[in-house]
Amino acid sequence: MRPSTLRALRRAAELTRRNRFVEGVRVAELAINTSDADESAEIRRWLTDHADDFVRAPEDA
Repeated sequence: MRPSTLRALRRAAELTRRNRFVEGVRVAELAINTSDADESAEIRRWLTDHADDFVRAPEDA
């Protein structure tokens, strides 16, 4: 996964935790829409592995 995609997903999680859901979706959507098939699979795995990051800070887990 490109570093910029990972940063975008982490930012989307942060925005969602701060009740800025629409902004979070916009950030994630841009990264998802610009990914190729291989990166899309990595994104799906990351989202599955980090779903809790969208509701609580990773260090709280």
